[in-house]
Amino acid sequence: MAAAALRREGGEDAFRRLFRFYRQRDVPDWRAVVDFSAPGGQVVRSQLSISSVSDQDAYRAGLQPVSQWKAYGLKGYPGFIFILNPFLPGCQRHWVKQCLKLYPQKPNVCNLDLHMAPEKTVDLWGQSKEQLRKKGSSKWEPRSLLEKLRWVTLGYHYNWDTKKYSANHHTPFPSDLAYLSEQVAAACGFRGFQAQAGILNYYHFDSSLGIHVDESELDHSRPLLSFSFGQSSIFLLGGLKREEAPTAMFMHSGDIMVMSGFSRLLYHAVPRVLPNPEGTALPSCLDQGLSSDLPVGSVIEHSSDEDWQVCAKYLQSSRINMTIRQVLAEGQKFPEESGTKGKGQAPSEDGHHQENSRTKRHKPNTNADS
Repeated sequence: MAAAALRREGGEDAFRRLFRFYRQRDVPDWRAVVDFSAPGGQVVRSQLSISSVSDQDAYRAGLQPVSQWKAYGLKGYPGFIFILNPFLPGCQRHWVKQCLKLYPQKPNVCNLDLHMAPEKTVDLWGQSKEQLRKKGSSKWEPRSLLEKLRWVTLGYHYNWDTKKYSANHHTPFPSDLAYLSEQVAAACGFRGFQAQAGILNYYHFDSSLGIHVDESELDHSRPLLSFSFGQSSIFLLGGLKREEAPTAMFMHSGDIMVMSGFSRLLYHAVPRVLPNPEGTALPSCLDQGLSSDLPVGSVIEHSSDEDWQVCAKYLQSSRINMTIRQVLAEGQKFPEESGTKGKGQAPSEDGHHQENSRTKRHKPNTNADS
């Protein structure tokens, strides 16, 4: 059945029907999926605040000048901005390396902390790199710890039990990622954005992210920023209720999404991770290394060939997504809470399918069937 017909069917809510449609192994119809690299139909151009980010500040974040960005919106979704890969050649590699090598390190929190002793999760990169580098194509090979990584939290750590953030579970937010986020937010009209919390999701070809709304932040006037690297995915953007049928769109390596205003509290999900459309092991935007001369004050670092070899092997079957948010408004404080430690854990990895949950879930589901 075509996606358009599914949108009109009765029974289960419209979002879940479309989620299950794109989750199936052999999708018969991709025509309803918005492709921002060939915009048409409901796609409109988005105006950016070019003067808010100097070319030099963009370069320091590894980005092209904002005047060169291709930014789009969707009719019916005010506040939603889709930016086609604005990264300078080689700069995506920095963020991939950070997500695999640096950001999973303590004191940040990851899913492996749920069922492994603390000393076992100290250096996931060091424990995984040789195994990853030598990895073949057989799916029966044992997975490295990095391949078992599902999520990492940064800054204010999300409490998966209470679905809240709290003042007493906070670690320093990475300065390079904060700088990148501030430039993107400013370009989209949100000067003064503070990157206070991040959730990194690690997807494989059998992964999905269930239907949810990001509503736990205390300040919804600030945008949610989403950065994608590696293989591609289908992203579903719905309405304020699950009964509203979502719009499907492709997300490719380097693409950035901004959810703000009306679109800040809409239901969304990732039903499917797909091989990149070029048919190569990695998308071509990841082929090129960094230029030798980085600007003064750049947050981008050169990656060694050895490190990139490990990252590239990982990305051949994976996608990394960084979502950054501001939790508190300027001068705002967390309400006093009684009886909470602020250090809640995520649901166990063999939990139910995320698509059945109406609550906020960020942990990718890794079961192959739906």
